[in-house]
Amino acid sequence: MEAVVEATDLEKRYGETTALSGASVSVEPGEVFSLIGPNGAGKTTLVRALTGTTEPDGGRARILGESPSAVDRGRLGVLPQEFSPPARLSARELLVYYAGLYDDARDPDDVLADVGLVDAGDTWYEDLSGGQQRRVCVGSALVNDPDLLFLDEPTTGIDPAGRRTVWRLIEDLADGGTTVVLTTHDMAEAERLADRVGLLADGTIVAQGTPEALVRDHGGSSRLTVETAADPDVFADLEYAVERPDRGRGRTVDDAVVVRDIDPAAIGAVVDYLEARDIGYTGLSWAEPDLEDVYLTLADVAERERTDRLERGADESDLARAGETA
Repeated sequence: MEAVVEATDLEKRYGETTALSGASVSVEPGEVFSLIGPNGAGKTTLVRALTGTTEPDGGRARILGESPSAVDRGRLGVLPQEFSPPARLSARELLVYYAGLYDDARDPDDVLADVGLVDAGDTWYEDLSGGQQRRVCVGSALVNDPDLLFLDEPTTGIDPAGRRTVWRLIEDLADGGTTVVLTTHDMAEAERLADRVGLLADGTIVAQGTPEALVRDHGGSSRLTVETAADPDVFADLEYAVERPDRGRGRTVDDAVVVRDIDPAAIGAVVDYLEARDIGYTGLSWAEPDLEDVYLTLADVAERERTDRLERGADESDLARAGETA
């Protein structure tokens, strides 16, 4: 079966800035594929290259069996990250307008119901809340009942209840056979919706797979966080590794320790250990690794590799300049 989305070694540069540096991805029919990654990683540029709104400098992309610029736009739904429809139209009027761009569009009132805005249908766009506006924008990408849907951070600014409405809508679309590619910074969103997740960092896909496989391979171990000012050294004879939590940039948290790779059944043994040694603590919390742990681990590795490359490049430039003046 031919992939609905196929990109191989896509490259895109804006002046001296490299947005994509060999990004490759494949999305199967009916699949929900989520792109995650830091700001500036190239997610939006990749979506633009896949939807034909920007021309890559290198590599190859095909969607629905054709070049992105040649595909029938009626089969494609696109919600960009930045989208500003006319403010003096109501939510319903906006959907009627976008529906009018297609020969066989859905009923705008049905789309309003899908995004949970039946009661706000006659409200001007400019008078809707930010979250309601974003839901109208989601609806505008659905009026043509697309075979392939691109959503660039679809739930940004939407309240938790509205976010769940959009999540259920995406799940229903996927169940009905729509292929969905979405970008998000919300790891819970990616973990709930995506069949597969790709982490984009420094312009390339550094890891992809099911959320469960990514967590298994990159998420690390389970952990018990103990809220205590005690130094990790006092846990020297505990059978588990104990350390201060890392809060980035080489800094650690001073009022907690983390016990690594521990099962819930062993928490009682840690409590007994604390009490037997009169180690004061104010709380305990146990957690399994999740997609956020994967994101932080892989994004951190990619950032360190990028920094190393930049530093090596600077060193080589210094050596070159020194050679020129010698």
